[in-house]
Amino acid sequence: MRIGVFICWCGSNIKNMVDVEKVAEEVKSMPRVVYSQDVQYLCSEVGQADISKAIDEHNLDRVVIGACSPRMHETTFQKLLEGKGLNPYYVEIANIREQCSWVHSDKEKATEKALELVKKAVAKSYYSIPLSSDLLEVNKKALVVGGGIAGIQAALDIADAGYPVDLVEREPSIGGRMAQFDKTFPTLDCSACILTPKMVEAATHENINLYTYSEIEDVSGYVGNFKVKIKQKAKSVKADKCNGCGDCIEKCPKKVANEFDEGSSKRKAIYTLFPQAVPNKPVIDRDNCIYFEKGKCGVCQKICPTGAIDYEEQDEIIESEYGAIIAATGFDVKKPNDLAEYHYGNHPDVITSLDLERMLNASGPTEGKVVRPSTGNTPKKIVFIQCVGSRDRNKGNPYCSKVCCLYTAKHTLLLNEKFPGTESYVFNIDVRTAGKGYEEFYERARQKGANYLRGQVSKVEPLEDEDNRLLVRGYDSSLGEQVEIEADLVVLATSIEPKADSGDMAKLLGISSNEDGFFSEAHPKLKPVETQSQGIYLAGVCQGPKDIPETVSQASGASAKAITLFNKGQVESVPTTAVVNKDICSGCMQCKPVCPYEAISQEYVVEKVAGKQVKRPVASINRALCQGCGACAGLCRSGAMDLGGFTSRQLMAEVDIL
Repeated sequence: MRIGVFICWCGSNIKNMVDVEKVAEEVKSMPRVVYSQDVQYLCSEVGQADISKAIDEHNLDRVVIGACSPRMHETTFQKLLEGKGLNPYYVEIANIREQCSWVHSDKEKATEKALELVKKAVAKSYYSIPLSSDLLEVNKKALVVGGGIAGIQAALDIADAGYPVDLVEREPSIGGRMAQFDKTFPTLDCSACILTPKMVEAATHENINLYTYSEIEDVSGYVGNFKVKIKQKAKSVKADKCNGCGDCIEKCPKKVANEFDEGSSKRKAIYTLFPQAVPNKPVIDRDNCIYFEKGKCGVCQKICPTGAIDYEEQDEIIESEYGAIIAATGFDVKKPNDLAEYHYGNHPDVITSLDLERMLNASGPTEGKVVRPSTGNTPKKIVFIQCVGSRDRNKGNPYCSKVCCLYTAKHTLLLNEKFPGTESYVFNIDVRTAGKGYEEFYERARQKGANYLRGQVSKVEPLEDEDNRLLVRGYDSSLGEQVEIEADLVVLATSIEPKADSGDMAKLLGISSNEDGFFSEAHPKLKPVETQSQGIYLAGVCQGPKDIPETVSQASGASAKAITLFNKGQVESVPTTAVVNKDICSGCMQCKPVCPYEAISQEYVVEKVAGKQVKRPVASINRALCQGCGACAGLCRSGAMDLGGFTSRQLMAEVDIL
């Protein structure tokens, strides 16, 4: 065994805090280390050439790198070794940047730590074993979960590339949140005018199959070969018979709160989600239908001219296989009932921005008129409050919801345009306008008369005058004084949040979430649309707050990844999978329930005991399913489970060298 050690300066990132020459010099004394060198940029072409040259000149068969996180450049170095005819898993990386130079301020101690990290990597390399991947065939069909603009765009891109796509949406229509909007910033395009053609294109595309009013029940399998169960809820209306006349909706006697209008209007128990819904066929809300509640009524069935109403229809489970999955499950908007200072939920004239959005929409509850819910009159003075539930570590979400500043600017412009004379006041911490044309859009809102006050609102309370107006108390930091504004309407720019069931969806898909509940990408810079589960990609706000252009871009990026996978036709399995030593496996199978990928099963080995052949249960790993998380290896009491690249022997060697 001949080991070469290479210590990277990473410019000044490592060099400023770690004496890289000293580290390179001291590891030369370690057993089997035949060459050691410090290099300014190991990931550069010059650095790669230095490693390649050293492998040739010193006949190296193991390489140890002291540099940045292996998440950043491990593949780079593995490809280099593969190109030199060595197994790519003969490279070990000591992270002396993120785990050392970036987190220490004492150069002497940092150098000492870097030396220990490199020594550990050298010790681990003594027991490196060659690993290899298997080639897996790819099912060239995609599943897109979520029918908002992200899911629609992803489905269209994949379908246009010639591959079949199933698009699953839990609501009766695709369209998502964007269908609720009136206009979009910064161009003030009609939202429906942009979205509706996309919805129709998706519904009529020969490669796209829509499953609306449907949810994902179960996901199993692995990249290229996912097996998914889709629950298509009973619509109680046969789509092939329904002609969309709407008579059933008109005659239905039951009215319930309309969730599409945020509860500010009523819909019938048999309904279409909104006028431009796709598919534009009604469904029966069985939780609120009189027939399903009491066994009476049946008006819609009696009046339907085509006999499309079917009360006996049952939920259907559809099982299908896919090569790739794109999660585009969208977001919820925070209802600030818990923020008592804003009086939301206690006064009808305190509304959210989405409530105002529905008012402004011509197909909304007020047909485009902005009114005070308490009186039905047009408000003259409106106060907008930014960052309600956002950027608030105490009572809300710590992150910025990213789009609130711009959609509030949009609202002030639309109000100025539709209702001249309306006064708009915007309380804000600061205004964030990162995006093409966004700063100009914000300036335009100010020039058109929106009054921006930099400061937070302490309280909104009823004035209890004859008009039942509101008093907004706040602080204007530019004036350095408290201000009070009497308002007819208060609009809260509330926080964007992950879907309430995003945690359940993450478990189904086998992907992770961040501390805020948004799905996590594999790497924030280098793999922004991929997840740690191969073959599962992210699109839209399920990953984090973003605007429509960014959402569409990411959806196309996710679809490009899926198309690339399909074009390859095969995919390499993870080499660092778990391995069972069947000689010492006790067959307890406690490793099976902890495996998030369902890669562990039980099998039997035949042994001779006292001259007789007996069967003994042992654990077995499906390498195609295993993603090398190591949960089983950490749990195994008999020490029979090991992880390729991180065997017990390798880990103990790291400990022993310290």
